[in-house]
Amino acid sequence: MIRTARRGIFLRLFVEEKRRECVVQLRKRFKNWTGHKWKKRADNGYRQLKTRLLLVTIITMVFSVLAAALLYDFVFRGRFANFVVGFLSHVIYAGRTDAYERALGTYQRIVRNYLDWYFMGGILLLFAAAQMIYLNSFIKYFAEINRGIDALVRENAGDVILSQELTATERKINSIKHMLEKRKSDARLAEQRKNDLIVYLAHDLKTPLTSVIGYLTLLRDEPQISQELRCRYTDIALEKAQRLEELINEFFDITRLNLTTLTLDKEQIRLSRMLEQLTSEFHPILAERALTWKLEIAPDITLVGDADKLARAFDNLIRNAVNYSHSGTEICLRAQTESGMVKLMIENQGKTIPPEKLEHIFEQFYRADTSRSSATGGAGLGLAIAKEIVELHGGTITAASTNEHTTFIVTLPGDGQFR
Repeated sequence: MIRTARRGIFLRLFVEEKRRECVVQLRKRFKNWTGHKWKKRADNGYRQLKTRLLLVTIITMVFSVLAAALLYDFVFRGRFANFVVGFLSHVIYAGRTDAYERALGTYQRIVRNYLDWYFMGGILLLFAAAQMIYLNSFIKYFAEINRGIDALVRENAGDVILSQELTATERKINSIKHMLEKRKSDARLAEQRKNDLIVYLAHDLKTPLTSVIGYLTLLRDEPQISQELRCRYTDIALEKAQRLEELINEFFDITRLNLTTLTLDKEQIRLSRMLEQLTSEFHPILAERALTWKLEIAPDITLVGDADKLARAFDNLIRNAVNYSHSGTEICLRAQTESGMVKLMIENQGKTIPPEKLEHIFEQFYRADTSRSSATGGAGLGLAIAKEIVELHGGTITAASTNEHTTFIVTLPGDGQFR
């Protein structure tokens, strides 16, 4: 029954791995296609904007030329003079017998002698009006983009809508807006998980600390108790103190993960030897929980990487398997090389992880088991740290869980591939 289940889960893992490869290829093709299409659409959007501005420029120039021609015709063809003289004679000098002569003289002194300057002033006014029309066509688009940028910082605002000529800019702003909203949501979720974790750890710190204080106080105040009972109380106090140390280390992990970036000190690693040492260190814990090892480690597996950090990643994965295994079951660890890649598989028998939880299992502060039991409770950082270390080495890590069998698969570049 167990072999059948294992064959089934390995078959599903093989199918899942092939499916992931297909998805990666499809995503690359889709990204290339959408990138080309996005660029084409962006070019079309900016082409519309260029066409619109070109039309505005042409219309402005035509308007300016026509206005200048009309002004020239009006000023230098006598129409302007007739208008000014008529106005002066009928309004300013109305009722006088020499009204026309006076009006003509005034026109000569005030207007005729400076006619070129008046014409230049008219041309400047026309040019200023044309420039205002032209600049307004630009300012309108800047105002729209400014409103779109303001919408990025507003909550619960819908998608930004701009003019048709700014379609490419509209898509870009909406893309940034959606990305910012997702980041904000992810940050809020991570903060909530961290706050929950602090509450959990504060509760879990108090419990073993109370026990340590209680047993040490009992040993101090009751000197007449038997040696056997004294040893028992001492062992319990030591166990609770070790649990306190584990929880405090969880706090340090949180600080290191948030304030530092992991760097690698690369060297050649004998992975087979490392895994044998790690598994031997877990023998006491396995014996307490009636668990057994099934090791299938190929000899002389080597790779280039940071030995301490890889040991930390594998330790986290093994500890996770131990913590969530049913009592009396077997933990299987396989390590081999395939096509120049090192593949490591850790399988344990425990509660099936639902798919909706499995997809979040490598996120920081996430715990599939929310019971906070002392046996399995952690900060929810072990798998996240393991994933970060593996990816820093150019590898991948995946998980599958079905029929109470959970398997983690780590793939790393073999010796000579990662530098």
